[in-house]
Amino acid sequence: MVNRTLIVIGGPTASGKTRVAAEVARALGTEVVNADARQFYRAMPIGTGQPTADELLGVPHHFIGHLEVTQDQSAQEYAHAALPVIDRILDAHGVAVLTGGSGLYIDAVCFELDALPPADKALREKLQQLHREQGLEALQHELQRLDPAMWHTIDRNNPHRLIRAIEVCLLTGGKVSELRQGRRPRTGFTPVFLALDVERNVNYAAIDARVDAMMRHGLLEEAHALLPHRERNALQTVGYKELFLHFDGQLSLQDAVALIKQHSRNYAKRQMTWLRREAHWRWVRPEEAVSVAVALAGHPRDSGSRPE
Repeated sequence: MVNRTLIVIGGPTASGKTRVAAEVARALGTEVVNADARQFYRAMPIGTGQPTADELLGVPHHFIGHLEVTQDQSAQEYAHAALPVIDRILDAHGVAVLTGGSGLYIDAVCFELDALPPADKALREKLQQLHREQGLEALQHELQRLDPAMWHTIDRNNPHRLIRAIEVCLLTGGKVSELRQGRRPRTGFTPVFLALDVERNVNYAAIDARVDAMMRHGLLEEAHALLPHRERNALQTVGYKELFLHFDGQLSLQDAVALIKQHSRNYAKRQMTWLRREAHWRWVRPEEAVSVAVALAGHPRDSGSRPE
């Protein structure tokens, strides 16, 4: 294959990205690179929806379960690790598949991003103290004041991401959302961005069903085993935080599960906001994604229309 093409599969949580990516890679005889930051952690397979062996369809996948919960991996660090893997796959097959719901991690692979300032220890401690004393809502309000566009798309239940976004705003005097717009396409491959177009009610029903399946498969026990690590960045995510509140006696199990579903739906809505904001995504129905990807693999072109 002459073109070095990176097929990027995006979409909200529970839209079928993992299955579609595996099917696309199998049809094209290539490999999948995971860009879902939640799935990086070895001890969190159930709560992050890591694919089973059957769901991998025999296709090699990279960056699933490669970190311990005590490790962090920023988007820039991930891109530094992922790009050589993608380059190797492109050398071997001419095409690779990248998939995940973490927009910043996808962007870090596909674009050269403006460098963000390093952490400021004193400022970070001040923001962490704000979180300890006034809670998550105080961080949310501060980011909404400083960068409304980023507030609309960030995971607002993750204090680490909120603190980092506020920190960048305060250190630069600008907005994280504007800094991210100063990006340039990477050289060496041509990305084809395919976003899975799923009706909201269908997506929300799939989210509810997925949470119920996670509970049946042992999410409660998985979260309990991770309780000693609850302050780690890896666990500031939907599915674990709600169950930690249940273990604290603040929520019944039924209420915790209902909150996981609600927060997952909120997360899906933010993911769709991010996707709709970016004009380069081509919207496709999940059942059409494989045929579209195969057709575009050797002849990538600009994205088509997107839903309102």
